[in-house]
Amino acid sequence: MERRLAAILATDVAGYSRLIRADEEGTIAALKALRADLIDPKIAEHHGRIVKLMGDGMLAEFASVVDAVRAAVETQQAVAIHNSGLPKDKRIEFRVGINLGDVVIDGDDIHGDGVNVAARLESLSEPGGICVSGKVYEEVRDRTDLAFEDLGEQRFKNIDRRVRVLRWVADGPAVTVDAGKVSVPLSLPDKASIAVLPLDNMSDNRDYEYLADGMTEDIITLLARIPSFFVIARNSSFSYKGQRRDIRQVGRELGVRYVVEGSLRPIGNRVRVTIQLIEAESGNHIWAERFDRAAADLFDVQDEITNAIVARLEPELTRAEFELVRRRPPADMDAWDYYRQASGILSLKGWHERTFSEGAELYRKAIALDPEFAPARAALSLLLALGHMIGHVTEPDEALSEADQALALDSDSSEVLGFAGCALSDLGHTTRGIELLEKAIEQDPSNAQAWVALGAALLSNRQPELAIEKLEHGLRISPRDNRLAVWGGILALALGFVGRFDEAIEQARVACRRDDKLHNPRVVLAALLVTENRLEEAASALAEARRIRSQLSLREARGIVGGRYAKALQKIWEL
Repeated sequence: MERRLAAILATDVAGYSRLIRADEEGTIAALKALRADLIDPKIAEHHGRIVKLMGDGMLAEFASVVDAVRAAVETQQAVAIHNSGLPKDKRIEFRVGINLGDVVIDGDDIHGDGVNVAARLESLSEPGGICVSGKVYEEVRDRTDLAFEDLGEQRFKNIDRRVRVLRWVADGPAVTVDAGKVSVPLSLPDKASIAVLPLDNMSDNRDYEYLADGMTEDIITLLARIPSFFVIARNSSFSYKGQRRDIRQVGRELGVRYVVEGSLRPIGNRVRVTIQLIEAESGNHIWAERFDRAAADLFDVQDEITNAIVARLEPELTRAEFELVRRRPPADMDAWDYYRQASGILSLKGWHERTFSEGAELYRKAIALDPEFAPARAALSLLLALGHMIGHVTEPDEALSEADQALALDSDSSEVLGFAGCALSDLGHTTRGIELLEKAIEQDPSNAQAWVALGAALLSNRQPELAIEKLEHGLRISPRDNRLAVWGGILALALGFVGRFDEAIEQARVACRRDDKLHNPRVVLAALLVTENRLEEAASALAEARRIRSQLSLREARGIVGGRYAKALQKIWEL
């Protein structure tokens, strides 16, 4: 059996299934053109050989690691330039993984662990990005001026050893990281990372409070649409609302390089908004500006100032066509009050029949006052779907009806798509739910709820590896979210499904520590411990769950952990 050492490059197209569903013939033609015009010539230029094409994927080998990395970087840069003139939904973006390893020769094909690791690295890469193994980095670090971020050692499926992974930092300074000290979830991303803190309302007028919050949300949404930005999700940013904050501490807690903060103040018949861009590590002010507008129509002011702020924060926006996402409160402010009260009820009061009933009633009051309030209908559908899944709501019809009505009212809002998609997935309409959740993320990449819901839907669709990827990203972009205890429990279940029980149990313990009044993560922890035959610890976790929720039933537990883990729980249910 012939072997040789080779640099292996693996690629695939990010979101290929979505592109094919939208335009099969156009996508295939565009992909062929990109390969013929950009990719194949770059590989040949750097003395590489295309081993095989696999649908949207490709495998190539190089005699030189430096050639492989240069070919990948130049290709990604060329594709990015090509995509800059295309609408976002028409762009073809590649993920790339590169490994150096021993390969087995089989005619024109190659096999072996070296190839498998390259494929795993490619799956870790972001669209337009490149991940390399530690072996590759050691070979190129002194031979190129390219920058890489160290992600530490990662465990890959069917690979016995851990693999050190580094991520190419496009147009960034070299990053030197002690791999032993890397905290992967909160490492600085390889793009400009930003948290937008809630604007301070310097008035007692409630309308200006809504204006400040809405403006903050619009800035977050618009910045998140820029591919070169990593933007922290709304819930984590709003956890600092009303607090005196040390910007350097905020930067450390959220894992961002920049923080945007500001204030809103009415002056006579005008509104003044002051915005500052701050470097989190040093606390230095990079840029500040004041925006004054007439206050005749507060929500027209919201759109106008938001547009101006984002254009100043990212000058490229002024040269690009973009659609301002309008996230206005409904016409009736009482409806908005009911909606806001309902939205935090599960986090504040726990998952009980009473809280599901109270939350549903508040959403219904909001809808009664404003029947076209799509977010309220979508949120009600999700609350009812969750209640049905764990046995607190007997009939799913209202949940399905509210999801459909919300989508009919607003099928472009990321918030509506995220809530309705999650509701449909929880009610068993997984394929449609996944499609809606993918669209929600497309509309607003900082929508952490949609990322987590997509991960949960993929887990129920028996795609645990992909589910873990989505779940981890959702938790990462909203590290102070009040739903982390629930979300962490879902991630723990996914880790357990792929046999990573030590990590799963630790994740479940972390979820328990995040909320001492929530029984869900304790049920998850008990199920995982039973599966590992740690029955005494499992019984203790289940007892704690029952202390919090005395009426806990096996049916409800099944709704939280799924049928496979519920069977395991039966071993200790009567202990």
